[in-house]
Amino acid sequence: MENIQIDGTPKTPTVTFSKDNGVLEIRGRSIPENSIEFYKPLIDWIEAYGKSPKGDTMVNIKLEYFNTSSSKCILDVFKKLETVSGSNMTINWYYEEDDEDMLEAGEDYQAIINIPFKMIEVAELD
Repeated sequence: MENIQIDGTPKTPTVTFSKDNGVLEIRGRSIPENSIEFYKPLIDWIEAYGKSPKGDTMVNIKLEYFNTSSSKCILDVFKKLETVSGSNMTINWYYEEDDEDMLEAGEDYQAIINIPFKMIEVAELD
């Protein structure tokens, strides 16, 4: 099982999934032409990771914007993360201080997903 490193584009987020340290990060913009095609390898990777996860898994979501089709795929990623057992998992949902929509989106996911979320307000996403 290889780590995932996908460089972001104006339409797709940067993705770094490391099995070595248990840190999974998605950041940037998510408005791909085909969201399902973009997110499927990530969901497959999480399934493989779930067979022997790290004791602690940290998921960092630092999205400045995502479209409707991406939101469904992000939910699918979270649902797959729920199936990983044997790891203390935390989802860190980063949002910019004036971005009420992104905070609300994180809270919506938090209400659906049975994994602890931390809402982290930042001045500006990196």
